[in-house]
Amino acid sequence: MLPFVVSRSRLSYYFLFCFLAILIISCVNKTFDTEEELWSYLKDEENGYLQKKEVNGVTYSLLYKPTDLIVSQGLRGQRDEKQIDSLRSHYKNYVYFTLSMSRNNQELLNGVAGDRNRFGAMVSDLAFGMSEKVHLFTEKRDTISMLDYVYPRMYGMSRNTSMLLVYPREELEGAKEINLVIEDLGFGTGEV
Repeated sequence: MLPFVVSRSRLSYYFLFCFLAILIISCVNKTFDTEEELWSYLKDEENGYLQKKEVNGVTYSLLYKPTDLIVSQGLRGQRDEKQIDSLRSHYKNYVYFTLSMSRNNQELLNGVAGDRNRFGAMVSDLAFGMSEKVHLFTEKRDTISMLDYVYPRMYGMSRNTSMLLVYPREELEGAKEINLVIEDLGFGTGEV
């Protein structure tokens, strides 16, 4: 499978997803006093941890999510050092990305709600088939398999369709270039 099918230049895709290599290397060196500071830093597109792309009316957003943010969610307000170390140990072997997709500033499913068959097929793809539709490539290895993903249904209460993608850290370490490719989900975007 070719990672660049959309009729845009390879150079733009290279720059779009090159941030992932910088992301894995540079995130280790910066520290933050609060979770809000970290979120602010990550969501600033100039830092390279957030990439956005719009194709045929569908907006894609990919955000690297550091392990400590996953740990923070698992703490549920508690700040016990033993529990923090345990959660870090549990999550440290994985790399996390949040993929958000929207059309007209709404969840993807809102645009197909009138067509029952298309709606059902898209729910199935989002809930069970994204590991077949999202591909991660590096220069060292053709494809890095997605270990898992989490797609929480929001039933129209969100402005985007969002999911957490999980990849093995070991297979991404040392990569100089990472490309994430999303197959067309039925909106005429081609592979992005």
